[in-house]
Amino acid sequence: MVEISFMDTNQIPGAGSRSDSPIDTSTKASSKPVKMSVGSRRALIAAVSGTLIEWYDYALYGAASGLVIAPLFFADVGAGATLAAFATFAVGFIARPLGGVLVGHLGDRYGRRPAMLLTIIVMGLATVGIGLLPTAAAIGTLAPILLVLLRLLQGMGAGAELSGAMTIVAEFAPPQRRGLLTSLVLATPPAGIALATVAFLIASSAGDEALLAWAWRGPFLVSVVLFAVAIFIRRKLEETPEYLEAQSKAAERGEKQKTPIVLLLRHHQRPLIVGFLAMTGHNAINYGLAVFAISLMTSPEVGLGRAAALTAVTIGSLVGVFTTPIGGWAADRFGAGKTVAFGSVMGAILAYPILMGLASGNAWTGGLAVAAGYAFVIAFTSGGQGSFLAGLFPPRERFSGIALARELNGAIVAGFTPLILTWLLGLQGTLLLPALYLSACCILSIFAYAIAPRKIH
Repeated sequence: MVEISFMDTNQIPGAGSRSDSPIDTSTKASSKPVKMSVGSRRALIAAVSGTLIEWYDYALYGAASGLVIAPLFFADVGAGATLAAFATFAVGFIARPLGGVLVGHLGDRYGRRPAMLLTIIVMGLATVGIGLLPTAAAIGTLAPILLVLLRLLQGMGAGAELSGAMTIVAEFAPPQRRGLLTSLVLATPPAGIALATVAFLIASSAGDEALLAWAWRGPFLVSVVLFAVAIFIRRKLEETPEYLEAQSKAAERGEKQKTPIVLLLRHHQRPLIVGFLAMTGHNAINYGLAVFAISLMTSPEVGLGRAAALTAVTIGSLVGVFTTPIGGWAADRFGAGKTVAFGSVMGAILAYPILMGLASGNAWTGGLAVAAGYAFVIAFTSGGQGSFLAGLFPPRERFSGIALARELNGAIVAGFTPLILTWLLGLQGTLLLPALYLSACCILSIFAYAIAPRKIH
């Protein structure tokens, strides 16, 4: 039984003199060595391990939506089965802002630790539930209904996970290494995506008949063990000094704890807009590579086999694990905003060549296209993202602010990108319209840099 304790923030002792203000991300890398505290190391381990597991689970559905969800749950839809499967993928993103706001409120009001325990529990229940779910052949229309409900629950858990992990690491990290350390957390989703893709690659090796009969459940059910490990690690997580200081100062001033979302909407509209727009290019490119790519490469027009497409996406996405810390280093060296903007410029330029590579019909070319997207776009939009978003909001509303800006964009852009790209491709049968969509999303992120506060450039 996992005990989640909620502390009374009015009883937090004072802990220093740091002001309750947004993080200054303009600090450049220092030549002096910077040591991490024990709390910083624990926070980084807890954030990376939990995020890896959560994104493995979340990416499982992305892989499944392009391979098995349509025939297992939407066979009666006919030609629209793939669109219906991608629509349920989008449903998870619709739930992410709600999960981000609810768990973000918990994290800002009662502490980061109970919030991060809650996300891992919710995600685990939803993922295992999908693995145990009867298909439409067994229970009819109830199957897709239950699938959508579990997908909503999964989205709520994922909606707070990465935002919370970024918040904790940013608040524990030394200022000179904030970009690098938050980038280690943001390097984890590609690893989770790769693990999920490998899991489905293994399941696919059983053959089409076995995959649709039972093998697809295996990757979901393995999560039971993974979540047990993540919960054990997160039980030892400490509260961040910056959060404790902010709460202590508020108590000393006699301020009543207000609802973070109300404060954000009342006093931090511009940071919310900047954070939302900054995520647009990243989400469009990322989910084009992780989800739409599999569907495109295995389509009749392109003709790649399932195993070849999954292998190409797996190898290509693993590049992001190693290149994202380079983006984090760049954020510390040149500024978080400049790093995110550079990645967005690369995304606008490379959108069409990447899609051309995916549609080449050659597994190696497709894999290189995915790798290029992660190396030249995602590495920098992810590497600078944690420091950039954390710098937009003060500690008492930071968890909620990051979650709302990031996950609202996820609901509107990330979740619908595979659906939109599939629809645009079907309009004319060419890659031009999908490429223009991806480039336009990246241009919005460049605009976010232009209007962002100067201190986080």
